[in-house]
Amino acid sequence: MPNHIITYATALNEAMHECMGRNESVQLLGLGVDDPAAVFGSTRGLKEKYGSDRVFDIPISEAAVMGVAIGAALRGMRPIIAHLRLEFALLATDQIVNQAAKWRFLFGERARVPVTVRMVVGRGWGQSPQHAQSLHAWYAHIPGLKVVAPATPSDAKGLLTSAVEDDGPVIFIEHRWLYDVSGPVPDGYYATPIGFPKIIRPGQDVTIVASSYMSLEAWRAASDLQQRGVSAEIIDMRTISPFDIEPINESVRRTGRLIVCDQGTRTCGFAGEIICSVSESIRGHLKSPPRRITLPDAPVPSARALSNYYYPQKAHITAAALEMVGLQSPNPWSDIRPESPLDVTNFGSLEPF
Repeated sequence: MPNHIITYATALNEAMHECMGRNESVQLLGLGVDDPAAVFGSTRGLKEKYGSDRVFDIPISEAAVMGVAIGAALRGMRPIIAHLRLEFALLATDQIVNQAAKWRFLFGERARVPVTVRMVVGRGWGQSPQHAQSLHAWYAHIPGLKVVAPATPSDAKGLLTSAVEDDGPVIFIEHRWLYDVSGPVPDGYYATPIGFPKIIRPGQDVTIVASSYMSLEAWRAASDLQQRGVSAEIIDMRTISPFDIEPINESVRRTGRLIVCDQGTRTCGFAGEIICSVSESIRGHLKSPPRRITLPDAPVPSARALSNYYYPQKAHITAAALEMVGLQSPNPWSDIRPESPLDVTNFGSLEPF
């Protein structure tokens, strides 16, 4: 299938165009889905093509709207709900956790809730503790919910298609620093199966597992490590729950070392789950204790000077890997400055992916 180079946001847009064109039961609702900003450009043109009956703004009443979406899904629709921030979806937690996730268990698989919930995470212009949380591990803890977090435009399109076509509720995590990242995306319709990690860079000395935006930081760290003679294998999880642990186990059997990078906080987080799963399966293959690269156990600070020291970056991954192979590690904080801009990703095209 031929590729074209587009951004992550455009890839999401293409997925929704494909899904809505193929299935009239797919509808899109959410704050700002039909305004000029178009949820970072991802919903542009959908209302014009499919009409206001299928693409429409919602009242600022997330619990009520989530209930409406669940009801529509039970009656044969496939709603996509777009939240401008993950925190907005917290107001609908009861509907998501106690209704959508539980329905098929309560009714013996006779009823399903095919609803996709888009949630935006990631740092930005001083968004502070209530607008920059990454709580994907929360949702992954709930039986009945699937949680995906694509890092590349191609996976954004393929996994969103799979989420919409899934017969159960799917939490779709989008990091706001990814929207302008570009990369090759297959033309036309395709679906990427949920639940399978992807090796995006082979290596022999250390396995680095990451998801969402942290997969890009891991990729950058691998380039730095290569210059120091360390070969890092990068595995992009793509899916937070469920996930196949065997590709990670196979990698760690070869490298003997494991680093897990996560955009969530440390305690009871997704990074710990990966490390635990590997340790339970192949503990004897580990040459050194696994390492977690995560956010600290503290709310996101508002001030730029503090925020710049809150988020892990490629330097932290590089330092951890060098320590694990017995090489001298530079101070990962040395290149970070309090005055650095908050919203500069320094990523262009991801064609090597």
